[in-house]
Amino acid sequence: MQIDIPGRAPLTLEHAVFDLNGTLSLDGGLLPGVQERARALSGQLSCLLLTADTFGTGEAVARALGFAFQRVADGAEKVAAVRSRGIQHTVAVGNGQNDVGMLRESALGIVVLGPEGTAVSALQAATIAVPNICVALDLLLHPARLIATLRA
Repeated sequence: MQIDIPGRAPLTLEHAVFDLNGTLSLDGGLLPGVQERARALSGQLSCLLLTADTFGTGEAVARALGFAFQRVADGAEKVAAVRSRGIQHTVAVGNGQNDVGMLRESALGIVVLGPEGTAVSALQAATIAVPNICVALDLLLHPARLIATLRA
């Protein structure tokens, strides 16, 4: 996915990494509108679900979305997953304290102001803040929308 943003270097995304709880889900269950958008995105980017899996639903959610799955213990493991994919080609989406590093390290960090709240540190680490996960997924599905937000 190539996005040419006036006043910035072109953004070339190949990978997307997502937090689960508070980002894609509430209490372990997918939020409305996520599944169809996420499945569409998984046809355009290599998508990975990174989660400590508090509710034990991570693997099933990843399968339903067409995402790869990785259980992580902390934010450092999320950063390592982003780095292994190449930070210059990765978008990260999250909402929590343990997402700060991956939001900061990625070429594009999107913080979600979701139903479980958002850590202020995650908000400060992100490139873009969105009101909910559907808006985040729609930005990636319609990348021209990113231009209006990120142009210099």
